[in-house]
Amino acid sequence: MSNPMTPAEWRAALKAEGVKYTEFDGWTTRGRDSATGKTFGPVHGVLNHHTAGSDSLHAVTTGGAPNLPAPLCHTFLPKSGVAVLVSCHRANHAGLAAKNVVDAITAEKKLPKQDKSSTVDGNDELYGIETENLGNGKDVYTRAQYDAWVRWNAAICRHHKWGAGSVAGHLETSVEGKVDPLGPVEGYGTRGKFTFTMAQLRADVDERLEHPASWSPPTTTTPPAPKPTTDQRLSALEKRVTALEKK
Repeated sequence: MSNPMTPAEWRAALKAEGVKYTEFDGWTTRGRDSATGKTFGPVHGVLNHHTAGSDSLHAVTTGGAPNLPAPLCHTFLPKSGVAVLVSCHRANHAGLAAKNVVDAITAEKKLPKQDKSSTVDGNDELYGIETENLGNGKDVYTRAQYDAWVRWNAAICRHHKWGAGSVAGHLETSVEGKVDPLGPVEGYGTRGKFTFTMAQLRADVDERLEHPASWSPPTTTTPPAPKPTTDQRLSALEKRVTALEKK
């Protein structure tokens, strides 16, 4: 449980973690607090989404969706990997969340299957990021986008002194059948193309949190030493035999 980050804390945390970002005009005051009469926070964790569309900046910032006023997240992450700060207040992104899952996020325990009989409004207590992807299982998250995604989650966790157990996906909290985020990832660090999973995102966030915020994952692997040729092995054997004979 923590107070939501202030604009200055957002900037400091993202900068330290190496997240490139821009600020959408009005993000420091934009939110749903006044309209709903509900204050954002205390915060308990981070919720990850895909946009299920392209060119979604207008929708998540000011346009909204049918029956869902903007802002729709706290940060928008396009293919470029340059995050856009959308709001630091209450945003419409989480909807109804299973209380047993939110309790597990708060306690940083293994997330259970959603119990739909008891829900909370996730917008009250979870940060949200909308990562640009069609969500069709074919659209690829770029390498730069995924790297920024990991760093963004880690920046929030590091600020609040949370672990990667505070990171969740919409498909893990929703009682409305949400499936996001999903899709293939171009690559990360020394890893080639892989399929996005929340378990992998949490593992990558956990790895970051084991290092200073300035750390970057290696992007190349050290090639294995070449195997010695037959002549080299025979020469080495002859040297060992000669050394033994001299003793």
